[in-house]
Amino acid sequence: MSSDVIDAFARRIDLAKLSAGQFIRLLETLHMLGSAGAGVEMGAMSTETLVDVVGRATKEQLRAVAGHPELRRLFLEEIFRRMSDHFLPEKAKYSCVVVNWRFSGGDGDGGFDRFQTVIEDGTCVSGADLGREPDTTITVAADDFYRIATGNAAVATMFVTGKVKVKGEYAPAVRLAGFFDLPSPR
Repeated sequence: MSSDVIDAFARRIDLAKLSAGQFIRLLETLHMLGSAGAGVEMGAMSTETLVDVVGRATKEQLRAVAGHPELRRLFLEEIFRRMSDHFLPEKAKYSCVVVNWRFSGGDGDGGFDRFQTVIEDGTCVSGADLGREPDTTITVAADDFYRIATGNAAVATMFVTGKVKVKGEYAPAVRLAGFFDLPSPR
């Protein structure tokens, strides 16, 4: 299914009418169709539509995604996959930053899912484990991260309320958002 078709489908769904369970079943079905090679790929959804879907989803729906191991991982991987697409190399050409991400409630070491973002020499690479020593470690719940990464929540507010925790250098965590150009939520 082309990006235009999956985007049109996603935008037409009235998420307010779906319970968290129904939202999960919808995402499971789309993921299953993609895994079966039926031509419906959630990864084909444009970033603008992903931002819109996360913005329209309720907190309960996003918590349900974060509580579903397969969908949780899919959403995290999709966000990190798109980071380099929205990276602004001119903003980071003199920066060298390694950020570890820890998402509580995961199935990894210590109950955290872990990812890493490396920005150096005007490039951005993100993945599950890049084996680099971090300058900063950011800990946040996966559902809050979905909202932050799509511009649907202010990281400063999340930090002040204790939903985002930073260990190590604070400056890279503060500067990080300025290295990316993400679509604005509607």
